[in-house]
Amino acid sequence: MHHNFLFDLDQTLLDFHASEYIGLKTVVNAAGFEYNDECYNYFKVRNKELWLKLEKKEITRTQLFETRFRLLFEKLGADTTDMDLLKINDDFILAMSRNGVPMEGALGFLHKLKESVKDARIYIITNGVVVNAMGRIKSTGLDKYLDDIFVSETIGYNKPAVEYFDAVLEKIGEPKENCIVIGDSLSSDILGAKNAGITSCWFMPTDNTKKVRNEYKISYSAGSFDELYEALKSWVEK
Repeated sequence: MHHNFLFDLDQTLLDFHASEYIGLKTVVNAAGFEYNDECYNYFKVRNKELWLKLEKKEITRTQLFETRFRLLFEKLGADTTDMDLLKINDDFILAMSRNGVPMEGALGFLHKLKESVKDARIYIITNGVVVNAMGRIKSTGLDKYLDDIFVSETIGYNKPAVEYFDAVLEKIGEPKENCIVIGDSLSSDILGAKNAGITSCWFMPTDNTKKVRNEYKISYSAGSFDELYEALKSWVEK
C-alpha cells in the first residue's frame, strides 16, 4: 500500500491563467482582433460560468467550447455565423499546451514530497482536454514526479461526479483511506472528494476557512506550498 496524493492540476500545481492568457492571445490575434486584458478578463468570467454549468451537467463539452468563443468574438464585434468555433478552440488548446507555467514553488514542493514520503504516489486529477493537460505537464517537467494522470476527457466523467473518483480509485487499485485529494476548487475537487468519501486538503483557504471546512468536511487546508507540505506530512503520519 502507498500514500496516494491526488492533485488537481490548474491553480494547484500549474498556473492555468498564465497559459490561458498566452493561448487566447494567439487565437484572437490570428482572427484579426486586438488582444488586451479586458478581452482576457471577459473570456475568463464567461469560461468559468460555462465550466460550472458543465460540472452540473447543464451543458456538454462541445457546447462549452463553442459558446465561450462565440461569446468572446461577439463581444469583439465579430459575426460568428461562419466562424469555425471548434477549430478556434482546438488552436487555443494547442497554444496553451505548448506554454505550461508552474505555480511558483510547485516543482520544488513535489521533489520534497517525493523525497520525504518514500511510499508516495503522485497523481493528477483534472477536468479538461488531454492534449492541453499533457502538453503543459511535459513542457514544465512536472511529468517526472507523476505516477499517472487522470483527465476527465478520457475518464468519461468530470469532477465532482462520484463516477469520476470511482474510476480513479479503481485505476489506482488501493483503498480510499490511502488517498487524499488536494485542490483549489470547492465546487470540483473538494465537493468531489466529499461525495466520494475521500480525505481532502483545500489549497486556497480564505477568511471563512472554518465554515467552509465544516461544510465540505475538509480535513486539511493550506495557503502556501510550505503549509501544504506540513499538512500532507500530518496526514501521512496520522
